[in-house]
Amino acid sequence: MRHGKKFNHLSRKTAHRKSMLANMACSLIEHKRINTTVAKAKALKRFVEPLITKSKKDTTHNRRIVFSRLRQKDAVTELFREVAVKVGERPGGYTRIIKLGNRLGDNADMAMIELVDYNTIYNAGKATKKKPTRRSRRRSSSAKQTPPVATKTEAKEEE
Repeated sequence: MRHGKKFNHLSRKTAHRKSMLANMACSLIEHKRINTTVAKAKALKRFVEPLITKSKKDTTHNRRIVFSRLRQKDAVTELFREVAVKVGERPGGYTRIIKLGNRLGDNADMAMIELVDYNTIYNAGKATKKKPTRRSRRRSSSAKQTPPVATKTEAKEEE
């Protein structure tokens, strides 16, 4: 029975699962987005988000904790130098999972997991597009400049 066991074992032994998640996290940090199955993406999200939170405070202790989980010096360096600077003011939710459909070979649900602050499509659209605060009709400039046209009755009265 699996009472009280809340994480997905992903049909792997403990050592294999930890190594796989560490490698996937290093790939996510390096490439900023990866394609994988939905189950692995959800497990990776729970694995990598606490590490990103630790990277926001650059201390030797935090670096050692993150290195013990990731096991790659280059990934730890990039996480603390680049990723932590970009997500510094974000209070959580550093990753996004987007479902892609099913894989052709075995019909597995596929997903793309990405770091939220590195997606230029979503962030650029929100930053540049701003709704106007007031909507009112304005007269066209051509209506203001042209004199009113006299009707036939007004023309007869002037004569």
